[in-house]
Amino acid sequence: MTDISVSKSTYAVENLSWFLDEGGYEAESITLDISAFTAGTHYPKGFIPSGTAIGKITATGLYGPYDDTATDGRQVCAGFTARYTKVPNVLDTTKDAGSALRFAGVVKESKLPIAIDSAAKTDLAAWIRFV
Repeated sequence: MTDISVSKSTYAVENLSWFLDEGGYEAESITLDISAFTAGTHYPKGFIPSGTAIGKITATGLYGPYDDTATDGRQVCAGFTARYTKVPNVLDTTKDAGSALRFAGVVKESKLPIAIDSAAKTDLAAWIRFV
């Protein structure tokens, strides 16, 4: 029997206005530890937007949101999410998500989805130019 019930889908429109240099696309495949992100702050619409600053969690090798006050490795900014990343299940944050880490290029700081501090810019100074 065919299911004709009403359903709802949410789609994300990619916003890459924060990234100004597509010439030397530098990114690597990573896994995000979704439990390290905060629903209302980092993924209010069910996805983590591109341009979200992230750091590597030392104990697991997974990535979480950059936080200069953290003590688990995320206090060092490793770069930004290269594209938006759908959270697999917002009700079960134990499910991690594949993503991409952008670690080089030119970034328009005012267009980042979440503002970064001077410590993050210092961490990225060798690879990222901020305008």
